[in-house]
This record gives sequence, structure tokens and C-alpha cells, in this order.
Amino acid sequence: MKGEASALKAYGLHVAVIGLLFALSFVLPPYHHGLVARIMVLATFAMGYNLLFGYVGLLSLGHAMFFAAGLYGAGLSVYHLGWSVPLAFAGGIGCGAVLALVIGLLALRTSGVAFMIVTMMFAQVFYLTILYFARWTGGDQGLVVPQGSRVMYLGGASFDLTNPAVRYRVALALFAIVLAVVLVLVRSGFGRVLVAIRENEERTKMLGFDTFANKLAAVIVSGTICAAAGAAYALLFGYVGSSFASVQYSILPLLWVLLGGAATALGPLVGTLAMYYVTDIASSYTSAWLLIVGVMLIVVVLFFPKGVLGTIRHRWLRWLP
Repeated sequence: MKGEASALKAYGLHVAVIGLLFALSFVLPPYHHGLVARIMVLATFAMGYNLLFGYVGLLSLGHAMFFAAGLYGAGLSVYHLGWSVPLAFAGGIGCGAVLALVIGLLALRTSGVAFMIVTMMFAQVFYLTILYFARWTGGDQGLVVPQGSRVMYLGGASFDLTNPAVRYRVALALFAIVLAVVLVLVRSGFGRVLVAIRENEERTKMLGFDTFANKLAAVIVSGTICAAAGAAYALLFGYVGSSFASVQYSILPLLWVLLGGAATALGPLVGTLAMYYVTDIASSYTSAWLLIVGVMLIVVVLFFPKGVLGTIRHRWLRWLP
């Protein structure tokens, strides 16, 4: 009974967060309306990263390539091939899933620091490949997806993704779906195996679990979620650029997850939201905004060592997933 009550509280909290985000779409001023839509897409990216880092304990510095695979898979198929929005979105997700499968098979032969370095090397190769094929990818400058191509047709209805209200609700729908998927996964037997691998992989092997297969599945799911966020970003915001494949975009989700709370379902949203708004507010007052961001991270490490939600769960609300 206690477990059921905790589950109801957890699901109720997450439904309330989705409801709050939906309500905000009617009251936010234009600037914040667009910013929160962007944050929800990037928080989805962070959720994909959190699945691997928070729940499996694998530190990757190459997740930008999965985000960029979805970004370019969707953006280039619309720009060069004239694909429809749903087909381009599916194509971007497919690119990320296939890439995650290949990278997982290779990178999971290592562990620890070696895994981190190998994923970073693969990501750098992906980034340089984008620059090399600048004729198609746009190189450093990137490509702007035409507005006329960003109209989605479903069941006889059309949805213009350049419309701020539509863009916000599509971003919210993506975030809500991925949040539900992550919640179901981490509370399932598969999720418990992932946590067991994080805590003690050798003991998990002794219990009869195929740890390599489970870690590979986690890499694929994580990469697919990140690719979905990348594909959505290209179609919603109309830009495809090589900066999204750089090492910076592999470090950012790590910071967002650490700030919000690793291995918490809503931690990526809290971390992304906090980092974006602190950066935005600080940069409007001073050119030394990185100093302010650094101080904030130090304060979080000192007073919230497990991240904001991770510390709240540890000290007060044990039922937080």
C-alpha cells in the first residue's frame, strides 16, 4: 500500500508539472514563451542523457552527436529532400537510434574514464564530418530550414510549427511523452537492473543478468531520446548548426542533470530551466556572466550535493522518482 501511495504521489506530481507548463502557454509574454519552449526541448535532451548517466552510471561526453544526428537527420531531409515534417522527424529519430546502436556496440567495450574518452572521440569525429561535408550541411554557418517546410499535416489538419503557440505545445507534447516513457522505464524491472549495474555491476552479473545487453539497450534508448529532441529542435526552431555537435553540447546536459539531480525524472527540467534563466539574467547585466554561473554551481554543490531534486528526495521526499 505504501508503494502504491508513493507511485500515486509521483505520477500526480508529474501530471501537475505538465499541467502547469500547459497553463503557462496562455500567460507567458512572447520572449519567455519562446524560451520555455526551447527549454522543454533541451530538457528532453537532458532526460535522454540522464537515463544513461544517472541510472546506469555511464559518463558520456559524446551525447551531442545523438542530438545532432536527430537535428541533421530531420533538418537535412526537409531542406534537401523535401520530406514532410512527420517523416523528417521519424528520420531524425532513426538516425539517432542507428548511431546509438553502433556507438554502443563499440564504446561499451570500455568502462569508466575510457568510456568517457571514447564517446568524446566519436562525437568529435561526427562534428568534423559535419564540417567536412559543408556543401550539404552548411558547415560552421549551418542551414535555416524554410518556413514553408515547417508545416505538419495530420489527419486533414495542418499545424504551422513557426506559430509560437503551436511550437510551444508541440515541445510540451514531446517533453510529456518522453517524461512518461522515462518514468515507466525507470520504475520497471529494466530500470531496476540499470540501477543495479550502476551500484555493483559484478554482483548484477552474478545474479544472472546480461549487463552488456542492458547497457546497450540503455545507450540506444538514451540516444534515441536525444535524437528526438534534436529532430524537434530543427523542425520547431528552423535551424541546423554544427555548434550543436560540439563538445560543449555534450557537457551542457551533464551540467543540467547535475544541477537538477541525477537519477531523478524531473531533475533535467529543473537543471535546464535554472541554468538557462540564470545565464539569461546574468548576461543581461554583466559580461562576466560565466562567473555568476560558476558561483551558482559551487553553491549547488555545497548545499545540494545530489542536485536540487536529488537532495530534496534524499532529505525529505523519499517518494520522488
